[in-house]
Amino acid sequence: MFLEQLKLFRLPSAPPEAKTRHLLIGGRIVDYRLKSGAKRLTMTIDERGLRIGAPRRVPLTEIEAFVHGHGDWVLKKLGELAHATQPRHLTVKDGLRLPLLDGDAEVRVLPGANRVRWVADVLVLEARPEADLAQLAIRALQKRALTHFSGRLAHYSGRLELELPKLGLSSAHTRWGSCSKHGGIRVNWRLIHLPAHLGDYVVAHEVAHLLEMNHSPRFWAVVTSLYPEWKDARSELKQRAASLPIL
Repeated sequence: MFLEQLKLFRLPSAPPEAKTRHLLIGGRIVDYRLKSGAKRLTMTIDERGLRIGAPRRVPLTEIEAFVHGHGDWVLKKLGELAHATQPRHLTVKDGLRLPLLDGDAEVRVLPGANRVRWVADVLVLEARPEADLAQLAIRALQKRALTHFSGRLAHYSGRLELELPKLGLSSAHTRWGSCSKHGGIRVNWRLIHLPAHLGDYVVAHEVAHLLEMNHSPRFWAVVTSLYPEWKDARSELKQRAASLPIL
């Protein structure tokens, strides 16, 4: 059995065959959607509630026992979502404000030919009537991320007097960055939504891998030389991951 924590980023919509059920946990009625055909028992919670995946032959009694076995976790996560001040799933429209580094950006939607541009911290989407505004916004945010993190990569590589590696963007659901001596460094573009010092930590971490392709004491010594507050930043990243917007 496997307990799946809150995903960091986009989650697939519940399939049509998922059945809505409910059960009593700690005196509270909790609705959940059940999808059969999974390889093992899994549990996911996001703004849409609790969803369970189960193999086809697992009886409902075993499924609900699995949920009850993690009842405290379920109630805690549902409570956190109920008190969240900012929904994660955002509809891109004129006037929307998106977190951007140490501030935010206002989205303006204008008629046009599906082009994007930045005017300071205003994201202008020049869109056709049938355009997917979310995809246009993601394109613009990725462009902004590439510009920003290119500068930070140059800074930290220079600190170690290393040749500037190639930078790419990642959309990974579970990793903030990666490093390959041949492929260069990849940074998750969604870091553009978080305060700049957290992106700096990720970049410094990956630059340190250019010298130490491991997580040995020597590696962490390099990270410390580049970013002394790395432990605080790592903890903050874990805390903020569940609040990243989903477009």
